[in-house]
Amino acid sequence: MKEQVKEETPENLNGKLNSANSKIDAIKELIFGENIQAYNSEFEALKADIIAKKEELQNLIGTVESEILQNIDTLSTDINIRISDLEKSVEDKLDNLDEKKVNRKLLGELFIKLGEKISD
Repeated sequence: MKEQVKEETPENLNGKLNSANSKIDAIKELIFGENIQAYNSEFEALKADIIAKKEELQNLIGTVESEILQNIDTLSTDINIRISDLEKSVEDKLDNLDEKKVNRKLLGELFIKLGEKISD
């Protein structure tokens, strides 16, 4: 008999708790029903708006990222072209300096030969 009482007690308690919970839920629904539904719909609208904004921001981030990568590639190409131009310019100036030095040497030799011809 004690076993039957133990088994019945949880069922009865659960039954009483369930009925108490359902009564409380019914009272909540009566008192706050319209407000809760309004809050739920507002929360759902806010949730949908947040999700839409998140997707919009992710799209914007993707667009900005691709533009930045494209600008980096363009800048890299431009820098490489400028470096090549600078290297060519430096090489040309070095060649001109070498020619000027050679011309001075040639000029000196010409002056020596001219001096020798004048003295003869």
